[in-house]
Amino acid sequence: MSATKIKVSLTTLGCSRNEVDSEELAGRLNADGWELVSDPSEAEVVVINTCGFIESAKKDSIDALIEANSLKSSGVAKAVVAVGCMAERYGKELAKELPEADAILGFDDYKDISNRLNTILSGGQVSAPTPRDRRELLPISPVDRQEEVEIKEFARKRLDNSPLAPLKIASGCDRKCAFCAIPQFRGAYISRRPTEVINEAKWLAENGVSELFLVSENTTSYGKDLRDLQLMEKLLPELAQIDGIERIRLSYLQPAEIRPTLLQAMVATPKVVPYFDLSFQHSSGTVLRRMRRFGDSEKFLHLLSQIRALNPEAGIRSNFIVGFPGETEAEYEDLINFISKARLDAIGIFGYSDEDKTEAIGLENKIDEDVINERVSELTTLVDELITQRAEERIGQRVRVLIEDSESGEGRAEHQGPEVDGSTFIRGRNKFRVGEYVDAIVSEVEGVDLVATPL
Repeated sequence: MSATKIKVSLTTLGCSRNEVDSEELAGRLNADGWELVSDPSEAEVVVINTCGFIESAKKDSIDALIEANSLKSSGVAKAVVAVGCMAERYGKELAKELPEADAILGFDDYKDISNRLNTILSGGQVSAPTPRDRRELLPISPVDRQEEVEIKEFARKRLDNSPLAPLKIASGCDRKCAFCAIPQFRGAYISRRPTEVINEAKWLAENGVSELFLVSENTTSYGKDLRDLQLMEKLLPELAQIDGIERIRLSYLQPAEIRPTLLQAMVATPKVVPYFDLSFQHSSGTVLRRMRRFGDSEKFLHLLSQIRALNPEAGIRSNFIVGFPGETEAEYEDLINFISKARLDAIGIFGYSDEDKTEAIGLENKIDEDVINERVSELTTLVDELITQRAEERIGQRVRVLIEDSESGEGRAEHQGPEVDGSTFIRGRNKFRVGEYVDAIVSEVEGVDLVATPL
């Protein structure tokens, strides 16, 4: 590196796992002498951390790369680089079809990111990754798998001042859901060792974080490759003991894998908020089996009743896929009935679309796109009504709100996850500090958002 620091920006699209990847890249770049800037227009190298999950996410990633390329006209930006899931998933194909990106880097490039960016800036070529099934890169044996994973300690660098931070507890996925390609480009499931997770949590607490958001492709699988399926139950109390941490939130729980001990630990461990991000995807048993998943309406409603028996005010969210191949009117009606009974706090509705290299792409009895769109529209309208009703049920409840916007008094109660689950607005005070916690009573609702009066 030269004495003059080169400015680089990182823009993150997609999920919280991508946010962690970006901060790890930032940590490496910062350690190597790069100057990190938040505004891409000020950067000589613009890095876009892409999402490759569904078509709309891929389009957003491509649009971001094209927009970043337009910054070159100002004379500051010299290179646009794509990283992340879409870059890994499509590699050489993306490089061929998207000349706006000066380079496409895969996950294997992350450990040497500085040299890669220097090569690109000097006019050199860096080969785009060749798409492959990353599950095949690791041995089958869980013990062997862990032994082959090289763990390098390096500091993350936070890219914002939010009091919330995602904390990655694992990478990859071993499930074989028919609609999902994530395991192919993210690889097999690998749990981070508890000591590694705890050390990073302490570092986050020392850097202004009070709420930890535990993220992975399947949080209920944590520890299985370490031969301890109750490792999460052991990890949570240790995280709760960290000075400065006030809240611990779990993401992406597989309903079929939720065990009584995990439910109990989530409810009983101090600082673990009663928030359940349940990946139902559908409620019809026959649809779920075609999806290579498990469960049905009866089992899922029983799980919800178990959660609410432990904590009646628990927040519960989920996503659902409409129009999966072969979805009959009866199966669709099953989904409508389930959602109507479930009393969920936040619901995402997605229309099915074929994804490359998934089992579902080869299934027969595809649903006409117009039918899918009609079902999505109908269900979205119903969902909007139901989650508003659920919000109204919380009027009169006491909430503890983490302030995230000092100007508006906007924050999140314990049952509200980041970004997608609605907010709580504190009324009756003029001054707020980002990161403070305000105890309040819910007085009214604005759609899915709550309005609360401080105690």
